Amino acid sequence: MDVGAEPVSRLSGLALSAAALRRLTVLNAAMLVLIVATGATVRLTGSGLGCEHWPGCQQHHFEPKSFHSYIEFSNRVIAFVTILVTLLTWIAARGYRRLAFLIFFGTLAQAPLGALTVHYHLNPWLVLSHFLLSIVVLTLGVVLALEVRGRERSRLPAWVPRVGLLVGLAAAVLIFSGTFATAAGPHPGSTVVRRLWSFEPAVYWHVRATAVFGISFALLLVWLVRHRAPQRLEAFVLLGLLAVQMVIGEAQYRTHLPWWLVLVHVTVAATVWAAVTAFVFGLWRPRRMS
Repeated sequence: MDVGAEPVSRLSGLALSAAALRRLTVLNAAMLVLIVATGATVRLTGSGLGCEHWPGCQQHHFEPKSFHSYIEFSNRVIAFVTILVTLLTWIAARGYRRLAFLIFFGTLAQAPLGALTVHYHLNPWLVLSHFLLSIVVLTLGVVLALEVRGRERSRLPAWVPRVGLLVGLAAAVLIFSGTFATAAGPHPGSTVVRRLWSFEPAVYWHVRATAVFGISFALLLVWLVRHRAPQRLEAFVLLGLLAVQMVIGEAQYRTHLPWWLVLVHVTVAATVWAAVTAFVFGLWRPRRMS
């Protein structure tokens, strides 16, 4: 019997097959990437105060009335849809309820955090926490999708998953320092933006984290290819995304950071982080090697 066709959960009284649950968790992870992109759009276009009330835009008008309010309101609508998807995933993910609940709770927490961010006129630290919480929730979303898909354990040399962990930590520094670099850049976050950090130190750590990441990842890639490990597929996907991201990063730096290119950079960064999570997870809970 096809295990993927067996009902493994029930959602609103309907049987949910393993294949349907896998698709739902993938959608869940995709929405968590999308919300990062829409949040970055709000930040980079200076639309954070486009809607001064919550959840609507104006005190007596729910709908948006201007360009900035349309941007901010669209982000809130997508956030609402994302919350619904994470809620459905939590209900459906029998056997993974705790992990799915953390994803739902973290996504739901973005709403009051967003309200506080608007209330305090886009305090930079609240804006940063908004983004970093999204990254944490995205990490959990990718792990859930991989757990539901299922992997068989196998033996790898002890140093392989440890170097993989170094890859993950370096990528986390990349995300964190990149967030500071964007916050210290020329783009508006509100009517007045207080710089968190000078741009050069943020880039300094960003570049050095890139070096650590690149060396450790290259070491793993060579080993995985030489030993024909199944994780080499995830490694090649990650390598392709990294190549795209490096081109975008260099282009945005040389073109004085046009906001739309920074938006692409942030969106691809979220995708790269999802790929890093999948890659590192695969090293710690790998499939059986042929």
